[in-house]
Amino acid sequence: MKISAIDTGSNSVRLLVWADGRSLYKKIDTTRLGEGLAATGRLSSAAMERTAEAIARFAEEAREAGSDKLYVFATAAARRAANGGEFVRLVKEKCGLDVDVVSGEEEARLGLSGALGGRAGGIIDVGGASSEVTVSDGNAVVYAKSLDLGAVRVTETCGGDLEKTRALIAEKLPFYGSIPKTEMTAIGGTATSVVALEKELTVYDPAKVHGTVLSAAKINAWAVKLLSMTQEERLALPGMDPRRADVLGGGAMLLAMIAEYAGADTVTVSEADNLEGYIMAREGGRS
Repeated sequence: MKISAIDTGSNSVRLLVWADGRSLYKKIDTTRLGEGLAATGRLSSAAMERTAEAIARFAEEAREAGSDKLYVFATAAARRAANGGEFVRLVKEKCGLDVDVVSGEEEARLGLSGALGGRAGGIIDVGGASSEVTVSDGNAVVYAKSLDLGAVRVTETCGGDLEKTRALIAEKLPFYGSIPKTEMTAIGGTATSVVALEKELTVYDPAKVHGTVLSAAKINAWAVKLLSMTQEERLALPGMDPRRADVLGGGAMLLAMIAEYAGADTVTVSEADNLEGYIMAREGGRS
């Protein structure tokens, strides 16, 4: 059976086509659904329209690929916006699909399931508007929290200023409380994009990204470098995803500081994430 899932995040829309218990391929379209949300508390009409269109295109591709089932879920931007329901209705009108707006805690559990597949350990998922930390002992989730701060939100709030970015993150980190000490896996576009820069992947290759170990110090160094550069300088870096160039510095600083707060000197970057976790949850019972 072939199954597809579409993840509607604050920064991008992603498609996963899955069969026989494994990922066949993923695609991404950066639509910035959460653009301006930090300032207004609402999703803009333009952002909703381009995101709904991206979902419709991916849904059509999934059907053409022979998917027997198709799921669509949304995360921080849709659940936080005062007009999130309007976006859900727009998607229904565009392509007849119901969007499952998941909670922050469920998002954290989905990422854990997708990345670790039942193994003990923790995940850090820096998204566009939120950042999840989740820990499992191998039998059950023992810690899961979603912080209302992500790569897009920190960039819009701090304007790319290095010291303001550090100060805002430091102010928010105590929300996580006491995170159980464990080996950490990093998922999401911020982590994979830092690997692409580190390895100078001018053509993105998931196989070269998956399993890469990055030190928190290295991630912090990339954050400082990116936040100290102009947009033109960032775009010229080998391996830079132009769709993330303006927000990656803030996202990398978030990832580095969360890892340090959690007591993790290093993180292992995973290509498997909440997309895989969502399919496993829906097909095998909710996580």
